[in-house]
Order: sequence, then structure tokens, then C-alpha cells
Amino acid sequence: MEYGPVLARCPLFRGIGAKELPGLLDCMGAVPRQVRRGETVLAAGGPATHLGVVLSGRVQVSRLTAEGQRIVMGELGPGQLFAESFACARAEALPVTAAAAADGAVLLLDSRRLAVPCSAACGFHGRLIANLLSVLAEKNLFLAGKVEHLSARTIRERLLSYLEELSARTGRAAVTVPFDRQALADYLCVDRSALSRTIGLLRREGVLEAERNRFVLKRKEN
Repeated sequence: MEYGPVLARCPLFRGIGAKELPGLLDCMGAVPRQVRRGETVLAAGGPATHLGVVLSGRVQVSRLTAEGQRIVMGELGPGQLFAESFACARAEALPVTAAAAADGAVLLLDSRRLAVPCSAACGFHGRLIANLLSVLAEKNLFLAGKVEHLSARTIRERLLSYLEELSARTGRAAVTVPFDRQALADYLCVDRSALSRTIGLLRREGVLEAERNRFVLKRKEN
């Protein structure tokens, strides 16, 4: 299987052996798809019937507000899932768009087959569902963290809140954010130019170092 190593580290397939995986993917109606940067994988307003796994490249999930502002929900790399919450909730339509942030490949799984085990891999459906529940719980924690960042009033506070969370998660002062500068601004719901000015000010104050999407926190603010 070409993407076997990637699927092996995907949390959705945790505890499922390489020999059993092909049958399970067939049971789930898995469809691999090559994508180009900027290409829409799942469109807002479309049916919420599938969840996806990033096989290579990156996928960015975003939504548009009523005023037309784009809000980046997250950017995902190989082995990570997207649209799983909406598919499992059986939403009438997707409220978000998943688009390729780089050339790569994705695997789309039919969520409607989760509750209909087939003879080919029914022994692993229980494990798959348990893994999915774990993924959804982790996603809820991620979204709770984003709410905390956005509750800050200033761009400075939002940025530092986000970087400090990444630093705490890795245990390192140096962190790499999974966004370019525009996507980071969209993620924090701020203007890109204002974000760049804030980063420049924090660099001059010695609070952090910044080079593209790599940041080093130098000290905690009082």
C-alpha cells in the first residue's frame, strides 16, 4: 500500500494492523485523490458525508463569515483528519471548506458506513469508532484552546497566547506554526499587516524571535 506508513500513524487507524487495513478501507468506501495547491477538497454547502485523511501535502480548513471574512480553522499535515466532526454529526451541509494548501493527496472515507459493518472488516469497526471518539475529543480540546486565544482583546495577546500554547505542548521555546503569515492572521482573526507590525514590535522588545513561520519565545511578559 503506497501510503501505508502514513495511515499507520493516523490516529483513526490506531491498533489496526497493516494486513487488516485494506479490507477496512474497502469497507469504508475509501477513495484516494490527488490534489493541487488551492484545489477544493470538500466545499462549504456540500454534503457532510465524508471525512478525510491527509496522505501528503497539507489541507487547510476555513470558513467564511456573513461579511465575507475568511477564518482559518486549522491546517493539517499527513496522517491528520479533516471534516470528521461534521460527518459524524450528520450535518445537513458542511459549514467549512477544506482546500489543498500544497500539492498532495487525500483519502476520503464515507462516514455513513461507520454504522454498517460489512463481513470484510466488521471485526475492526469497534476499534475504528473508538479511535474516532478519541480524535473528536482531542479536536474539542483544540477548539477550546482557540476560543481562549480569540478571547484576548489585542493582537499581541492573541499571538502570544497561541505561541505559548505551542511551546507548552512541545516543551520548547522554539515553535513552528503550521501557517504562512496570511493564514496565521486568518486563524487569529486579525489583519495581516497589523499582525506583522505586532511581530516586529515584539522582536524589537526582545519578547520573541521570528523568521517566517518559526518563532522563539525569549521571555514571559509580566
